[in-house]
Amino acid sequence: MATVDVVSAKKLVENLQTDLRALSNEAKKKYPPVKEAAEAGILRIRTVVAKNKNIIPALVACSGEIMQPFLLGCDTKNLRIVQICLASIQRLIAKQALSPAAGANVINMLWNLMDSGIEDLKVLQTTLVLVTTSTVVRGNALARAIVICFRLHFSKDNTISNTASAIVQQVVCTVFERVLAEDEANAAGAEDDAEKNVLKSNSRLPPKSLRPCATDAYLLFQDLCQLVNAEHPTWLLGLTEMSRTFGLELLESLLNSFPQVFLRHKEFSFLLKERVCPLVIKLFSPSLKHKQNMMSTGPLVADKPYFPLNMRLLRVVSVLINKYYSILVTESEIFLSLLVKFLEGDKPMWQRILALEVLHKLCVQLKLLRSFCQSYDMKAHSTKIFANIVNALGSFIQSLFVHPIVERQGSTTDGGITSSPGIVGSMSVGGGVTPQPAFAYKGVWIPLINVAATGSAKPVFLEMLDKLEPPTVPDGYGLSIAFTCLLDVVRSVSAIVTSELEAEQRRKDKEQGVSPKINGGPVLDRNDAVLDDVDPSLKNLWEELVNASWCGVLAALSLLLEACTDETGTQSILKSLEVYASLCGKLGMTVARDAFITCLCKASLPPHYALTVLNIATPQNISNKGHKRNVSRDGLSNQHGQGVDGNSNEPGDGRNQVVAVGTALPTVQGTQQGPVMLTAKNIQCMRAILSVAHCHGGILGTAWHLVLTTLQHLAWILGLKPSTGGSLKVSGASETANSVITTAVMGELPILSAMLSRLFESSQYLDEVALHHLIDALCKLSSESMEIAYANKISRGDKEPSLFAVAKLLETGLVNLSRVEVLWRPVTAHLLEVCQHSHSRTRDWGAEAVTSLIKASLAYKFQPPLHENLKLQTMLLSPLQELSVIQHPDIRQKQLECVLQVLHNNGETLAHGWPLVLGVIGAVSDDQGDNLIRTAFKCFQLVTTDFLPIMPRYGLQICISVAAKFGLQKEELNISLTAVGLLWNISDYLYQNRVSICEGLEKESNLVEGTNDSSPNEAPVPPFDALWLTLYSKQADLCVDSRPAVRKSAGQTLFSTISAHGSLLQQTTWSTVLWHVLFPLLDKVKKLSGAAKQDKSDVSGGVNILIHHSRDTAEKQWAETKVLTLAGVARVFNTWRQQLILLGDFPRAWALLLEHIEASALSTSNEVSLNALKSFQEILQLQSSSPSPKVALERATSFESNISAPKPERIKRTTSNDMPKVKSSNEIEVVMDDFTLWSTAWRVWHSIGINGTKPPTSKTAKTLPSQAFLTTLLQIFPTLFQHIKAKFVASDFQKLSRVLQCAVSVPIHADASPFILPSSMLDAELTGLQEAALNAINCVSKAVGASETMQSMHPAVFDQLLTFVTYACQAPSFGQIETRVISKTATKQSAEYLHSWIQCKEKWESFRGCLQAEWVSMNYVPFAEKSLSMTTSLYKKTATRPAVMEQQVLQNILRVLQMPLGLKYACPSASTWKLAVTSLLEILHVGLPVARNPAYSKHFKSMWLDLAAALELFLFSEHPAPATLSVEEQQQDEAMDVNVVLLIQNEVLPYSTALPPQFTAKIMGLLNRGSIHSASSSSFLDTNNTELREEFAKTCFETLLRFSFITQSLVSEEGAITKMAMSALLQRCQEVLRKYVEDERLSGKCPLPRSRMAEISFVLKALTTLMESLKKAQSGNVDVNTWDQVIDLYPTLVDCTTCTSTTVCSALRDVLSQYHDLLLPPSSAMQNGR
Repeated sequence: MATVDVVSAKKLVENLQTDLRALSNEAKKKYPPVKEAAEAGILRIRTVVAKNKNIIPALVACSGEIMQPFLLGCDTKNLRIVQICLASIQRLIAKQALSPAAGANVINMLWNLMDSGIEDLKVLQTTLVLVTTSTVVRGNALARAIVICFRLHFSKDNTISNTASAIVQQVVCTVFERVLAEDEANAAGAEDDAEKNVLKSNSRLPPKSLRPCATDAYLLFQDLCQLVNAEHPTWLLGLTEMSRTFGLELLESLLNSFPQVFLRHKEFSFLLKERVCPLVIKLFSPSLKHKQNMMSTGPLVADKPYFPLNMRLLRVVSVLINKYYSILVTESEIFLSLLVKFLEGDKPMWQRILALEVLHKLCVQLKLLRSFCQSYDMKAHSTKIFANIVNALGSFIQSLFVHPIVERQGSTTDGGITSSPGIVGSMSVGGGVTPQPAFAYKGVWIPLINVAATGSAKPVFLEMLDKLEPPTVPDGYGLSIAFTCLLDVVRSVSAIVTSELEAEQRRKDKEQGVSPKINGGPVLDRNDAVLDDVDPSLKNLWEELVNASWCGVLAALSLLLEACTDETGTQSILKSLEVYASLCGKLGMTVARDAFITCLCKASLPPHYALTVLNIATPQNISNKGHKRNVSRDGLSNQHGQGVDGNSNEPGDGRNQVVAVGTALPTVQGTQQGPVMLTAKNIQCMRAILSVAHCHGGILGTAWHLVLTTLQHLAWILGLKPSTGGSLKVSGASETANSVITTAVMGELPILSAMLSRLFESSQYLDEVALHHLIDALCKLSSESMEIAYANKISRGDKEPSLFAVAKLLETGLVNLSRVEVLWRPVTAHLLEVCQHSHSRTRDWGAEAVTSLIKASLAYKFQPPLHENLKLQTMLLSPLQELSVIQHPDIRQKQLECVLQVLHNNGETLAHGWPLVLGVIGAVSDDQGDNLIRTAFKCFQLVTTDFLPIMPRYGLQICISVAAKFGLQKEELNISLTAVGLLWNISDYLYQNRVSICEGLEKESNLVEGTNDSSPNEAPVPPFDALWLTLYSKQADLCVDSRPAVRKSAGQTLFSTISAHGSLLQQTTWSTVLWHVLFPLLDKVKKLSGAAKQDKSDVSGGVNILIHHSRDTAEKQWAETKVLTLAGVARVFNTWRQQLILLGDFPRAWALLLEHIEASALSTSNEVSLNALKSFQEILQLQSSSPSPKVALERATSFESNISAPKPERIKRTTSNDMPKVKSSNEIEVVMDDFTLWSTAWRVWHSIGINGTKPPTSKTAKTLPSQAFLTTLLQIFPTLFQHIKAKFVASDFQKLSRVLQCAVSVPIHADASPFILPSSMLDAELTGLQEAALNAINCVSKAVGASETMQSMHPAVFDQLLTFVTYACQAPSFGQIETRVISKTATKQSAEYLHSWIQCKEKWESFRGCLQAEWVSMNYVPFAEKSLSMTTSLYKKTATRPAVMEQQVLQNILRVLQMPLGLKYACPSASTWKLAVTSLLEILHVGLPVARNPAYSKHFKSMWLDLAAALELFLFSEHPAPATLSVEEQQQDEAMDVNVVLLIQNEVLPYSTALPPQFTAKIMGLLNRGSIHSASSSSFLDTNNTELREEFAKTCFETLLRFSFITQSLVSEEGAITKMAMSALLQRCQEVLRKYVEDERLSGKCPLPRSRMAEISFVLKALTTLMESLKKAQSGNVDVNTWDQVIDLYPTLVDCTTCTSTTVCSALRDVLSQYHDLLLPPSSAMQNGR
């Protein structure tokens, strides 16, 4: 910023120097002094610049010297020189480079130029710059500068005059702006108080208390007032003239722009009071004296109002009142009175318009209106300014209609102003022409002009500052601005009262600590409590505001409403009436409120119809009632009294066109004849009434009846009829035959209906008093309608009455349920009267309303809840009970429907109302028809299923008995089944509320008639348990019903109930349940099922339904019942064993239950037998304690998924206080582990197993035990075994083995085989039965292994498993039953092998006879293989057990394995022999070390030969591999052979000294046999090479070499055997070589097969290896015979040289090269050779 200032200063210096040079050049010839001064000035400037860094301050200091050349130049009066000088002076002024002295010199120079008339515009410009840019010019110099501008303003040159005028205004404002700046700079300092006596002394000197700038402004404003008042100025010396208009403009500008100055400084306030106000009043004098009818034709009359002056005076008055009312209260009263006076009819129209515009500007100021009322109207002896303003506005409006010729002179319409504007009126019917908004009344048509927006004033005449003559007033402008002013008065009064009321409400809420209420409903009037606490003075102010204005507002708006032809204008009037009605209601001014409401209601109905319906008098009678009016109001009303009541249906009034024609609603006074017509304005007024009632219903009070009556008639005329919920809808065409509704209104009818509904919905926001007013009005209206309906029925037949009041009573009640106590009794009492009406339509709607209210009230969420409020619930249900006394059938039907819906929707709230509801339901008897009976059952169904918690305790047993009766009735199956479900709901309720029920039953024990079936010697049953016994007994009765569906449902429900809720019963009660409920039920079912018929007659119980073939006889249906019953009893025993086991007769009950199970398990019915076993299995599932809630629930619901069980989170198990004291857990375990119980169970199981699996004696059988039955039977054993294993002995295992063998041998029926047997052998898996059998063996095996006393049973376990292993190759038979075997994948060859094997066993004949049998044998391969795996695993664990060794288990295993090992590829499944080999290897790895142990060798002496036989059967099987075997599979199979050889190599030969010699010799023979395995075919052309196992032969040969004597350092004891084996090996080689030579010779050119070539190649390689070993062996280890045999091979080898095979030749060369040492024997060789 500093850099900018320096640059600016340097530029200024350069410009000054340039100007001085120019000045010097211009003056050098004519004005030498000027030239010299200019040159001196240049030098002075240079000196200043050279000596000072801050150039501007330095220039200010020497500004006098610098200015001298310019001042001298201006004195020359030379135009060019003056222009240069003024330009330079302006630069210095702009840069504020002048001192005050220099400024004064400049002013003097400008004064001289002004006097000389040189450069006036430049002078004005320089003066403006000098005054506005700095404050160096003050005091007299400033006054001279202002005078310069004023004087030039009066120049004859228009340009100069106009410029000077603008500059004067700017300079004057600048003077006051200096005051603002000065005040702001001295804001912290206090203003000095001026003495009043000094101010009043008429001294021309300014007060000393003012600061300099304020002094200048004070003197300026004072002189302006004096000049306007035609007095000489005291400060602006030299100013001799100034026009009043210009002076008033300046005064108004200052007053309007600088109120801060006049309000802050008392000196200026004094000027306002002492100078301005008297001046204004003085200047108004001509206007006050002038009368319009005293006009003069002269051009100038002294007393005639002058428009420019009056207009500016009113502008000043407007500013004074708006800005300075606080200090000019008294003066403002005078001004306001003048304004009211100007509105009188004897004043010129333009003057009245000006006054209207000023009043309009005042009326939009809320604070001003409030102050007017507070300062004037509320004062006892003061003028009622506010009231006079409102009345004056009304009088002005009425005068335009009453005296149109006089009032509208000077307007744009002169001729036909009093006639009806037919042309304009015709515009409403012209196509495409929009009618102009207007007011039409009594032949007078006045257009409505949009003058300003609501709440804002936009004057027109007050802004005509350029007009010298009064302008022409546009037609309608006066009425429009008066109308707008009136609307703004309404808005302002409403805003004042409403805002202050809300402020008081907030203050009260804050004091009470209540947060502001915010809701979504309409803002209703609830200010009674606020008015009670508000300051009385404030309340009086509000009342005075309304009281002073309502009469005038109502009179004017009523006239305008009737005359208005514009929808927007009508809406504004209606809104204003609504606002004032609201204000009157808020302030408790009932007379005024009713007057406004009456006005709205009257406007919404046709004129003559309104008089009949509303029964109203003239407005004067209404307004005068209880209210004193002054003369002006009475006069105002009387002037248009006729017009208010008359009809203003003008030709041009589009709003008065008929849009709906309907019939009149009959009234008490009578029915209007003929149709009733409604106009668009009537509909609009109806909307206004709805708005008033909706938004301000809280203040209507007794006016509700008036409003509702009007709405009822309008709804009737429009054809709106009540519908569901109380809302109104458009009736059908048939119902409105006499009505004519236009299309426009038809579209509005739904909207009007919705508005009506919202009106009564908004009643929820009314306070209680207002709500009572509404209800009283509706009841009164309804009573009138009922009276009319009685009269119409007698006189006019059954004509439909008006149901408006009844419908709206319902609608009001529905939305006010939150405070039902306030409205319930009056509403329901009246509706009950309506229900007794003789008119069916009225009666029907009365019942609809009562029942709807009851249903809605019961559904409402009260606080506290309804079930906790006995008084409230009784009050709500009492109307329902009172409906019973009404004899009309339709009312009774609606009553029952209401009960049903109440139960459906709100039954949970009927805690205290159940006696009443049950009484209503019980009033329906059987003779009342099926519909009512079904309805009663629906009610009872809801009661028992959903609302039992609400029912009194003494009613529970009744509900149980009733439900059982519904279940036992035979008429309706569905009802019976549903009743069974109800019993489950009751049981669930009894369980969940056991504590409260127990307490209630103790108090009401005399009401509970329990079914105590216990004998006299037994302890009495507690009341709660008796309730349960009643439930169980009733359910048990249903379990033996003649209908299967009922039996099934009842059985499921009974046992689900006991399983889920049995914990509630005391210990003594369980005995009663067993001996009086469960076992009698079993006996009944057993008896009835035994007597059931087996034919298919009448199995559906009389019901025409389709039945599945499994239930098509009574016997089959009773079988299902038997299954369900037995399973349920078993479930009870298992679930509640802890309680039952403590009973003294539990063993007897246990045995009896097992008898029932055994008998059922041996039944001929597969369904019964299978499920009996499941029940058996169920009771064996021991629980150490009572089941958890979840487990009990799962068991309870396992019978049938569609039974609704109690929710887990709602169940609370019995606590220690709920159950009787029982034994400790240890004592319970002792009882539960009683071997007597389990021995009985074991006996029953064995009996079932033996009798159930007994083979038939014949070859055919109709039925055999099913796989499911056998599987379940075997699955029971593991659980049972856990309890009997402590005393399980070998004989018991034999019994088990017998059952197992019989069970797995049972075939299946051919029809069931596709579902059990696999489609191929490859897909074979264990069946459930086989898996269960193995699991049983496994359980025993584990127990035997864990117990020292049971070790002796290991051999028996092995025997049983090995028996199962044999089933892989030989399926067992089941007695004499003929069966057939299904095997789809067995090859022809394997089938032949199996055939031969079976022939060896002498069973093929019987097998062939079974090929066509109806029974199919099971696939035992997976079962046998699993048994073999278990055998292997078990043996690996028990190989060292004494019993296992002593009983020669290993030898038995080897014998059993010989069959699959020998069959090998002939096995039914290839996996069998492979598993056998694998198992053999695993067993031998464990068993051989044990067998070699000298301590145990005695137990294995006979085992070795069996081992050798097994190895030989496997390695050299008689059953070769099938031709279809792939190379990979051959290699895999050969690898298994190699593994066997490796076993011999690792586990047998290294320990040959400990093995029997015979066994060793057999092993060596096997190795010799396998070492060179020649092809078995004798034909040298045989191409089958699959039989040659090269890797196997190699391994055998390597094993022989490894364990031969030639590789050992010493000759071992078995050397002789080894030498014999070596000799046999060499002999075998000799034979192979000779045969090869012979075949080679015979084959000629045909090559030998690959197998033969491979064989000879292998033999040659073996000989090479053998000879290398012989050479390396010690001399004593090689026999001479061995060398002889080697040498004998040489000729044969030479014969082989003819072979052409490269491989054979290579091997032959290697072996012949070994003979090199024999041809030239070394020394060592000679020794070995001889």
